[in-house]
Amino acid sequence: MTPAQQTIGSSWLAKAGLRPTRQRVALATLLIGDGKHRHVTAESLFDAAKKQGEAVSLATVYNTLRAFCDVGLMQEVTVDGSKSYFDTNTHDHPHFFWEDEDKLTDAPSDELVIAQLPEAPEGAEIASVDVVIRLRRKP
Repeated sequence: MTPAQQTIGSSWLAKAGLRPTRQRVALATLLIGDGKHRHVTAESLFDAAKKQGEAVSLATVYNTLRAFCDVGLMQEVTVDGSKSYFDTNTHDHPHFFWEDEDKLTDAPSDELVIAQLPEAPEGAEIASVDVVIRLRRKP
């Protein structure tokens, strides 16, 4: 990780008001240091941190990703009840989930049309709509 990438990671944390601990800066740099959006699992980010020589536990990675989501730096995308991905692109957009690869990618927002949503039950309001389109490769 270059000093410029670390600066990007530190600035990302600062804009959300998060204290820039060593682990947070390291994980933020891995996530957005090159300016590209990422879809990661806690395990994949943990593996990337280990490859960079960062001394960070898997529990710390989970806690850090939760903190990033809590302040709006990331969004959690749940693919099924047991698998969550974390996305650095926080704008509303659909996703493709590639079942054969356990991989999440962005789907083109401009091609998605939702004509109507059901009314929320009395006393509730719709907070968001998550669209995950499951794909598998043709044989």
